[in-house]
Amino acid sequence: MNVRTGQAAEVTHWRNAVVVAYAVSGISFATWVSRLPAIRDGLDLTPGNVGLLLLCLTLGSFISVSASGLIVLRFGSKQTIRIGSIMVGSGLVLAGLGTSILVNPLVVAAGLAIIGLGTASWNTASNVEGAAVERAVRRHIMPRLHGAFSLGTVAGAGTGAWAAGAGVPVFWHFAGVGLLVAGSVATAAFWFRADSTPIEPGQGFTPATPDTFDDPSTGPIPLIRLEADRPEAPLDNKRQIAQAWRDRRTLLLGVLVLGLALAEGAAGDWVALALADGHGQSDAAGAAGYGLFVTFMTVGRFAGTVVLDRFGRVPVMRWCAALAVLGLGLFVFAPAPWVAYVALAVWGLGASLGFPVGMSAAADDPLKAAARVSVVSTIGYGAFLCGPPLLGLLAEHVGILHSLLAVMVMLAVSFLLSPVARKVEQRPA
Repeated sequence: MNVRTGQAAEVTHWRNAVVVAYAVSGISFATWVSRLPAIRDGLDLTPGNVGLLLLCLTLGSFISVSASGLIVLRFGSKQTIRIGSIMVGSGLVLAGLGTSILVNPLVVAAGLAIIGLGTASWNTASNVEGAAVERAVRRHIMPRLHGAFSLGTVAGAGTGAWAAGAGVPVFWHFAGVGLLVAGSVATAAFWFRADSTPIEPGQGFTPATPDTFDDPSTGPIPLIRLEADRPEAPLDNKRQIAQAWRDRRTLLLGVLVLGLALAEGAAGDWVALALADGHGQSDAAGAAGYGLFVTFMTVGRFAGTVVLDRFGRVPVMRWCAALAVLGLGLFVFAPAPWVAYVALAVWGLGASLGFPVGMSAAADDPLKAAARVSVVSTIGYGAFLCGPPLLGLLAEHVGILHSLLAVMVMLAVSFLLSPVARKVEQRPA
């Protein structure tokens, strides 16, 4: 085996390991989301109480994602992902224990908080690692990596629907998934490479010669190489983060992602309950409805590579925001349950590409990718995490279904901000 073949195999292992990290993250998320009705029933909670319970996860996640840039720059993406997966697995076990055995909402709240602390930094680190893989393989694979996350949510939601229908106690369900999460990601992390090939201070990325690489499935993609004489002085970790927070395009990308992330997060936390309470469906049917949503979100993400290559980021983001508005409105005002399920498919397609395109756009400059991805992640996850608990409080007054209409405002903002996702060309050498 020659050197080139060995390097290609190493990159393939790296890509597959990152796919595992994304997929298992989706499984862990869908696991507790799909059993939310069972947690609600087991603890006898009102919608407002469910919102407060989710707020514990939100607080943990927001603390974690706010510090994620510094965490990744300090410890590296590999170690961040490893530790995050162990925390998520432990949090699932604790949440299951509080639901089925101790029947104590405080224990469940603690478990969700630990899940939040582990998930947010894990996801930011995964996006940094994923952007590095995308550059290494010279293909637009970020939508497919997020598609792996969505496949994980499909698997997690399907398992959750089965567990709900079969009456499997939440503890045993969560304990099994928790072990899977911690073990699989800790093992996959051995193949991560972003930390082993760091960008040295004073170095940047510029187009190589030739300027593009033509791939039949994705089209022309810029090739990159290191340039030792980049004029900017090297920055320490805190200054890199501070500079990213002052970058106008990065902040606007965060707001763009915010609206579509809110649409995705609202579906994740409230679709199962909205189908059960608003459309009169069973708990199992509610979990299946969320599975339908993530199935079509997965379809959108795997189609995203081809669609983005053909039409570009800006038109695709506009169509995504429009489809999300259409699907969400149809879901709220559906005259029959089957219409609500059709609406979930449209809603899922609309919400599919917000995060992956936002992460790719934030990582256009590889030298500043970690800092900028952390900023966009913080803003996007802020909506993803803070929005659903606030919707729960709003649902106390207007009902679960009508509370979802608040998401449309931010989707309209995302539609208007679509041009900021336009590809930023690398500065020539």
